Amino acid sequence: MPKLTLSKLIIVAATAIVAGAGAASAHSNEARQAEQDQLIEEGRRDGSITWREGRQLRKDQREITQVKEALEADGRLTRAEKKVLFKLQDDAETHIEAEANDNWHRAWFLPRFGR
Repeated sequence: MPKLTLSKLIIVAATAIVAGAGAASAHSNEARQAEQDQLIEEGRRDGSITWREGRQLRKDQREITQVKEALEADGRLTRAEKKVLFKLQDDAETHIEAEANDNWHRAWFLPRFGR
């Protein structure tokens, strides 16, 4: 996954709003983010996500939160903005699954460290 800065994420969000792309979310943003955090933690616990991968995945989650806060700056979240957040979270979930299944594992004899 290419590295996305906050400004690039906002540009992507604005472009998607104008284009009207994406699908409506069945869960709330907070519930979906909690599920993704749980997937990252499970991967860290079982060793399928390395410490470095976990750091990057959690950074992606923080960037999604920052985009959400930027979109909610006017006090509301429109349907188009929800679609943008859904797309960002869908991409993040794909990234989590890819990292969990990329054959990079913590060696069984090494202790888990870090968050």
